[in-house]
Amino acid sequence: MSVIDELKALSSAEDFFRRLDVAYDPQILGVARLHILKRMGQTVAGLDAALSDDQALDACRAALSVAYAEFTEKSPLQTRLFKVLRDRDPARPASRGAFVPLSDLTG
Repeated sequence: MSVIDELKALSSAEDFFRRLDVAYDPQILGVARLHILKRMGQTVAGLDAALSDDQALDACRAALSVAYAEFTEKSPLQTRLFKVLRDRDPARPASRGAFVPLSDLTG
């Protein structure tokens, strides 16, 4: 089984950290687990499929380490990685919906 296949079979963030031998603080992981794994996934998605297992393991370990480090410095709200958080960003002006007059609907 390849390293990527092994990672796909893991079921928790803690499993990823244990398998890739990356140290973590349970409090940080408790708050940002989905964000860390999503950021790691974004990085790993661009990996070359021709990498050896050792190279893939090193690349995945580095991706997880970088993702974890990002969320030790920033909160999930600051990074707004998920669409639901980007859509609710108070720094972005609210988009104005299209106005349809009632007369257009009733003919």
